[in-house]
Amino acid sequence: MEWVCKHHAELSIHELYAVLALRTAVFVVEQQCPYQEVDGQDLQGDTCHLMAWDADQLVAYLRLLDPATQGGDVVIGRVVIARAARGQGLGHAMMQQALEQAQARWPATAIHLSAQAHLQGYYGAYGFAAVGEVYLEDGIPHIGMHRA
Repeated sequence: MEWVCKHHAELSIHELYAVLALRTAVFVVEQQCPYQEVDGQDLQGDTCHLMAWDADQLVAYLRLLDPATQGGDVVIGRVVIARAARGQGLGHAMMQQALEQAQARWPATAIHLSAQAHLQGYYGAYGFAAVGEVYLEDGIPHIGMHRA
């Protein structure tokens, strides 16, 4: 497994295609949420893309949105693991990598994410606390979570 975190300007066409394909496969097709997955934020500011590659297959991904474009917090989003790679502990490895990358790129900056509500305990183990109330996003219960 190779973890790579790249500024959006460093992504190859192959990498960008793999990212968009994985996100669409899981969020739009598997979760049956028809929405505009390519949302215009992937190429903003200093947004970075964390990817886990198993040979030439993208198996896990998330993006770190630049705090300058997000009201001062780093925002973790589009957290996804390929169906075939689930159950192998990649989620935990990815969160460790994400927190390390956020600290290295934006030291001492708070982190925010929108979690599926049933994952509050998972993110809580990484120091995130729920903020606000549960809300529906694309028909799935979510809650905002913050880490100082």
